[in-house]
Amino acid sequence: MFALMVRFELRPEHAEQFDQLVERTLAGIADEPGTLVYLTHERTGKPNERVFYEAYADRAAFEAHEAYPHTRRFLDERVAYLRGEPEIWWLTGLDGAIRTAD
Repeated sequence: MFALMVRFELRPEHAEQFDQLVERTLAGIADEPGTLVYLTHERTGKPNERVFYEAYADRAAFEAHEAYPHTRRFLDERVAYLRGEPEIWWLTGLDGAIRTAD
């Protein structure tokens, strides 16, 4: 598995537009075969921060994700809504559990 977390600091006047861009992008991500988990969060107590957790089958699946048109559009358009560069945490998996809905 290949995983990362990304923290975005939004311009307060553009938080809603950023969230709408994310919503449009998620429609395409849902159909990506190698994307296992793609979760977006608003940080509690920090209404202008968003954190994404992304997990892929492998590095190749992540690279395919980055090349899809919906992802390219997100990467290009997000710049207008951010206060600066996103903070990216590349993760090395150790152990865990995943429960699927019954």
